Amino acid sequence: MRPTPAEALTIHLWSLSEDVVVEHQEKSGQLALSSRWGVDRVERPGAAVREALRRMELGPVVLANATPEKSELYTAVLPTLSKLSHLVVRTLGLDDLGGPLLSVFPVAAHAPFTLVWLPGHRSVQLPRHVVLTVLDSGIALEAAGSPHRVVLHRPEAALVVALLAWPVTPDTATATLPLPPQITEGVIRYLVAAGMAAPSEARSGSED
Repeated sequence: MRPTPAEALTIHLWSLSEDVVVEHQEKSGQLALSSRWGVDRVERPGAAVREALRRMELGPVVLANATPEKSELYTAVLPTLSKLSHLVVRTLGLDDLGGPLLSVFPVAAHAPFTLVWLPGHRSVQLPRHVVLTVLDSGIALEAAGSPHRVVLHRPEAALVVALLAWPVTPDTATATLPLPPQITEGVIRYLVAAGMAAPSEARSGSED
């Protein structure tokens, strides 16, 4: 049975950018990842890293499902992907088969992306320099100088972004929007990590 939106859980998906090609070099034992930024090399990757990158080259995956040994997720796979963050697309999805909520694409050679827990009482807001563009695949959020580009794939994510036009706390946002709390909280966390939302007092520029 397909879960209802209220029952659906958010899932975190990882994939490589479409231009990334992974090559296993037998002689050196390296993995070579070719992209618009050049070639990144992973020295002596273990089976868990090789399998995760192989799966990510094919499309978005749940890392826990792509890692043969779960302990290696934290000791090998995640540290490697942290160094390759400029090649990694991060996607927030739901397990309701309705497609992803949003995706964060790296657009710079240095594009760190770290999810952090946000205080429920701390107001966040879209910075003034964020530009929204309507695409066939959804709505894109971009900002000059930002290392990321965010694409909203579903109306639920767009509802959260619309609310962030004004200062709002995560607690208020989850209470206001007709969405399961995990969706609202997840979208805000991804936007903050991508630099498309920030503490409201950090907004720059004058009102003139």
